Amino acid sequence: MTAATPVAASEAAPGPGLHQPVRAAVAAGELVLAVALVLLAAWCWNRGVLRSAYPVEDHAPLESTRYLGNWIASAVGLGTAAGVLVLDAVRQVLLAVRTRGREQVAEADV
Repeated sequence: MTAATPVAASEAAPGPGLHQPVRAAVAAGELVLAVALVLLAAWCWNRGVLRSAYPVEDHAPLESTRYLGNWIASAVGLGTAAGVLVLDAVRQVLLAVRTRGREQVAEADV
């Protein structure tokens, strides 16, 4: 049997780095999806709030508001998902633009 020989870090095959410009396209897609989720959340919120007015003789009409929990909860969940997508889009943009390897930093300084 042969023993495995250690390979130096510089000789090892480089894996995919963090600097990948494709991440910017992923971030753009996430932002579009986040906007769609916010619009859907606003629609759900409006469906969850019902206002009614009942006429009363010699007085102002009696107004009441009814909240439907399933629609309100859906709106909150969709808004939370949109927030998570925006945070991930920011992370993707930072990884696509700002991260450079040590070799690239050394080349940029020369």
